[in-house]
Amino acid sequence: MKTPSVFSALMRAAAGLVVAATLSFTALAQPPGPPGEKLKVVTVAEGLKNPWSMAWLPNGDMLVTERGGSLRIVRGGKLLPATVPGVPAVRAVGQGGLQEVAVHPKFAENHYIYLSYSKPRNDGKEGTTALLRAKFENDRLVDAKEIFEAKAWNDRPGHFGARIAFDRDGFLFMSVGDRMAGLGGPNGFDATDHPAQSLMSHQGKILRLRDDGTVPQDNPFVGRKDALPEIWSWGHRNPQGLAVHPVTNQLWETEHGPQGGDELNLIKKGANYGWPTIGYGANYVTGTELHQGRSREGMEQPKAFWVPSIGISGLMFYTGDKFPNWKGNVFMGGMSAQWRQLVRVTLGGETVANREPLLFGQYRFRDVREGPDGYIYIATDSQGPNQTSAIIRLEPNT
Repeated sequence: MKTPSVFSALMRAAAGLVVAATLSFTALAQPPGPPGEKLKVVTVAEGLKNPWSMAWLPNGDMLVTERGGSLRIVRGGKLLPATVPGVPAVRAVGQGGLQEVAVHPKFAENHYIYLSYSKPRNDGKEGTTALLRAKFENDRLVDAKEIFEAKAWNDRPGHFGARIAFDRDGFLFMSVGDRMAGLGGPNGFDATDHPAQSLMSHQGKILRLRDDGTVPQDNPFVGRKDALPEIWSWGHRNPQGLAVHPVTNQLWETEHGPQGGDELNLIKKGANYGWPTIGYGANYVTGTELHQGRSREGMEQPKAFWVPSIGISGLMFYTGDKFPNWKGNVFMGGMSAQWRQLVRVTLGGETVANREPLLFGQYRFRDVREGPDGYIYIATDSQGPNQTSAIIRLEPNT
């Protein structure tokens, strides 16, 4: 397989390891992409606690999840003070809590919305990723029903995945992270039994469901006794962005690497994306080798990767008219302390042709979406215990 170019390749300072020997630098000399845009940042809503996801209803209301367990409404440019009743109990520990909100493509007919969340058990000592469907009526959830629970239980505080995307055929995709599963073994490393490489676990997978949570019969592993039928792709670490290409209907994903190795992937039916056997990251703190190689037969390569990690999060294809030079471009965020940025990517078919960092260092970009008005909306996420965050909007600065 061909190794993709690197968006940035720097020394791993913690261990003094140089990645230039194994990574290509061609991305540093790419041809220029489409003309840029002049921007201004407008604050849409303030006072949110760890906003994680945004979605719009047909009437223009914005729904926002707060990781601590609240669903909020932004109406007419104002954040309503009341939280939405009927939200399930969540395990708000570490990276977990109330996570994605998604609106059914036929909401005008059925009023369905979806919430992904870290579900607690054993008095909250353990958690997994779960999916709830409910009707949103009169600013509250009714007829709420959990329609999927991942086989991904443990006591770890992170890597829930929990992103949701609908394709044009109405199928629902949801990511489940590897739940911080360890890499232990007699020699300190053993990827053989890692759950991301097991088809009998939902850990480290992207799932494909019908809108009621049942399994489509054309999923790649349906009928196999050694595989869970919901699985669409496998070998993932912590998928933090899912989006369907508006023209090709292909599913794309952003994924957290460890110390290096954040990825942008084109997701294929039944494909293995290699975690933790292959990748471009390193062990935390020590910077020592983590993977068994950069590539392996039968395992997919990312379309792009980042060394060092930017803390990649969110994913959106821009289709609007407010930024005509960016139509068809891909946007994703970066949350890492030194590499906070909004990344604009230009695609040439299935190949990354160019990238541009925007708003570098200004915000932790948790989620990025195109609003129904054609502007770009971003959920920022301040980490401090007493800090609140804002939803911001990018507009042309004409």
